[in-house]
Amino acid sequence: MSEHVYKVVELVGSSKTGIDDAIQVAIARAGRTLRNLRWFEVAQVRGAVGEDGKVDHYQVTLKAGFTLDEG
Repeated sequence: MSEHVYKVVELVGSSKTGIDDAIQVAIARAGRTLRNLRWFEVAQVRGAVGEDGKVDHYQVTLKAGFTLDEG
């Protein structure tokens, strides 16, 4: 069995569409600068209510893990 070591970062994604989209936004953006992204865990889900009394946007805090380079 191989051993794995991960670095963990905290990300916050937001979306007017929904929670799933907020997660995708955070992971996609992190993937532009972090190599070897392997997993994520949702830590918090929040949202904002607009003046019309409806959900304005969603915000999701994630912990994401990526493997460290071997060399």
